[in-house]
Amino acid sequence: MIADPARTIPILASLDIAESAAFYAEQLGFTVGYQDAGYLIVKRDEMEIHFWKTDDRRFPENTGCYIRGGQVAALHAEFEKRGVQKLSPFEVRPWNMKEFYVHDPHGNLLRFGCSEW
Repeated sequence: MIADPARTIPILASLDIAESAAFYAEQLGFTVGYQDAGYLIVKRDEMEIHFWKTDDRRFPENTGCYIRGGQVAALHAEFEKRGVQKLSPFEVRPWNMKEFYVHDPHGNLLRFGCSEW
């Protein structure tokens, strides 16, 4: 048994580290694991996302990550209840995944999905 299995963790761009920390904590229920002026780590259950500071809007507006599994339906219901802005409907996409999307304040796209087949 591997005590520390390999994982893939996205590193997204942030125009404002403090604003990203507030959004992910207050709107999406993540906890801040680390924060300084140039780097941020947020965690929720087995999800972990890192952020680096940039002044170039093109980076966050053209990046994102896919989060699969982990009670996706319950997350969508929770995010609706929290009033998360830019929350898409939870629906089956043409590729047979039931998904919803959230854009963070800087444009990063978070896709949450689960198998529909």
